[in-house]
Amino acid sequence: MSEPTSLEELRARLTAIDRELIALMAERQRLSRGVERAKRATGHATRDYRREREVILGVRSLAAQQGVSPDVAEQVLRLLIRSSLATQEQARVEASGQGNGRRALIIGGHGKMGRWFADFLSSQGFRLETADPAAGSVDSYAHRSDWQESQLDHDIIVVATPLSVTAQVLHELALRRPSGLVFDLASIKTPLRDGLAALVAAGVRVTSLHPMFGPDTDLLSGRHVIYIDLGVPGALEGAQELFAATMAEKVVMTLDEHDRLIAYVLGLSHALNIAFFTALADSGEDAPRLARMSSTTFDSQLAVASRVADESPALYFEIQALNAYGAESLNALSLAVTRLQDMVKRGDQAGFAQMMERGRSYLHARSSLGGAG
Repeated sequence: MSEPTSLEELRARLTAIDRELIALMAERQRLSRGVERAKRATGHATRDYRREREVILGVRSLAAQQGVSPDVAEQVLRLLIRSSLATQEQARVEASGQGNGRRALIIGGHGKMGRWFADFLSSQGFRLETADPAAGSVDSYAHRSDWQESQLDHDIIVVATPLSVTAQVLHELALRRPSGLVFDLASIKTPLRDGLAALVAAGVRVTSLHPMFGPDTDLLSGRHVIYIDLGVPGALEGAQELFAATMAEKVVMTLDEHDRLIAYVLGLSHALNIAFFTALADSGEDAPRLARMSSTTFDSQLAVASRVADESPALYFEIQALNAYGAESLNALSLAVTRLQDMVKRGDQAGFAQMMERGRSYLHARSSLGGAG
């Protein structure tokens, strides 16, 4: 076969190679399903960090031999590995059969996380029913607009309503005393204290969850699910079993500990990015002009801030305003900015360097816990 020489011939060859790459990716996905079955049969975990490291190092070496950037080759391979792991995890969840025909009700099933949970439980064999007055049926799932019209005889009831109404839903559930496992998905727990306590007092098998990931998540490796232990026998374990077939990491804590830490994990990070894009919007500088002279740091920060700006203002306000510990992280942010301003104003280079060194040490301690992969 002669080498293509014209632009049209070269482009045609590139198109053919792209098709070959897609076909190979599809074949890799099919093989991944077989790998998962073999792992499950032999008791192996879905993710093998040692194997990943060996494969990545091998690809980097091969890329260098072929005159391809090892960094580019590694990035592509990591995307393929992630896709493969997502396929294997989904297959393992489906094979676990946790639902096995049991019934689940998602109150607020049309919301983003409610929908994620509906799909997640359905993949395990649960028969799903959603209840959400804001929408019609969610795909093929049975639907009702008012959950209170239900007999509440489900094996699992998930409360995925907006935080502003979740406490009320919990109180109303306590009056009905459902026999199944009940849990909410709220990002903040202190406003739910009385509602959760009412369920405990009513003898309901209740716990509380906070999935630390968004509704677009397709792979739970490296993700965390926080469980609030309310002291109800079997409730915590029942909720954890739902994620047993995944690679999600379990974190168990108290209600107050959760909200104090969330004030920094969510509240502080949200506030920082809101302040960042607000300062830019108030600067008088056009975004396109800044983009033409942006730096690596600016681009990275702008990418995060853009995702925050696209989120629900109502939800993000609730996370700031309804957390009993929210003021703590906002005060810390305000104090840090004030200290930085004061150091620059006074020309305190030593203090500035000390601040950066303290941050470097703190962040290095965190990164050292990251582990392989």
